[in-house]
Amino acid sequence: MTITIWHNPRCSKSRQTLELLHEKGVEPTIREYLKHPPSQVEIEKLIDLVGGDPGDLIRDGEPEFKALRKKKEDLGKADIARAIATHPVLLQRPVVVAGERAAIGRPAEAVLLLLR
Repeated sequence: MTITIWHNPRCSKSRQTLELLHEKGVEPTIREYLKHPPSQVEIEKLIDLVGGDPGDLIRDGEPEFKALRKKKEDLGKADIARAIATHPVLLQRPVVVAGERAAIGRPAEAVLLLLR
């Protein structure tokens, strides 16, 4: 199974999650999403893989989010995907994708369920 981490090396949670994966013997593909921004379609798929509330994937404390002048509860999946595709810094990080499942690494241990 291919495992990919959507990673921001400047984020401590992202670094912790990557370190945890390495400790478990996993060498994931690393996607630095700020250097290689995802498309809206990719974000929509990521939302589906994570499941749950699409708003969990967006960082609502960032200035780019505040500029939208919306509450994340009022945004649908397409709105969230469009916002993240336009401003990748809004992606909640890290996200680990394993096959057809994904998890947000907050806390880092949350991604361990994907390894089972």
